[in-house]
Amino acid sequence: MNGIVFDIKRYAVHDGPGIRTTIFLKGCPLRCLWCHNPESFSPKIEEFNQTNRLAEKSVTTRVKIGKEYTTNQLVKEIEKDQLFFDQSQGGVTFSGGEPLLQLDFLEVMLKECKQMDIHTVVDTSGFAPKENLQRISENVDLFLFDLKQMNDKDHRQLTGVSNQQILDNLSYLIEQKTNLIIRFPMIPGFNDSKVNVMKMIEFLTNLTSQAEIHILPYHRIGKDKYARFNKENRMPEIPSMKEEDTVWAKELFEQAGFKVSIGG
Repeated sequence: MNGIVFDIKRYAVHDGPGIRTTIFLKGCPLRCLWCHNPESFSPKIEEFNQTNRLAEKSVTTRVKIGKEYTTNQLVKEIEKDQLFFDQSQGGVTFSGGEPLLQLDFLEVMLKECKQMDIHTVVDTSGFAPKENLQRISENVDLFLFDLKQMNDKDHRQLTGVSNQQILDNLSYLIEQKTNLIIRFPMIPGFNDSKVNVMKMIEFLTNLTSQAEIHILPYHRIGKDKYARFNKENRMPEIPSMKEEDTVWAKELFEQAGFKVSIGG
């Protein structure tokens, strides 16, 4: 069983509890305008020529995005950090891209982690058949589930896909009392309206009063990646948000009874 990984981030502290190793699986069905991981788009290993200036010379090198791992190879990478997991009550987070695109590989890796008694997190857009979530849920300790835009037309314009399957899957996970955190990437001028926030609150209060929500203020840290990885840049020309710009939304969620944090 092989999978394609485009990055492994060690000592992560914003992708779930404790100190974590985050495995970024390649491939994503969404094309969010603000995405800061454009190298995740294609599910395949990519290669291209990259030219850089070195003094008066131009140097061209062959760049590869993504690496193929067997489950055994990736388990060995994870085992290197097990001491940190034990000391911090951390574990492994599978992110992307969209990790559910590599479902078979993800399922095997989750089972391997559980056999090693390692805490597991899956960071997902929720855009996948419900059956995919059902297949892995018993081996997932925590889902990080993105909720971006409640209006379906706007969601299509922002991400390239409908939000219906995402909302259905979120409803399913909440109904199953799955351990999850809802993450709201807040993008100024695109989904940060009071109307959108209030629709989120209405949707969630009809399902639960116990949801935990993390508001993720927009940042532009991925802008330079588009040129570096030879990708079309559709990122909006808007500044990064400050934490204080999101406080009003935090207060609205809290007034509805939800536990809310700003940041991961």
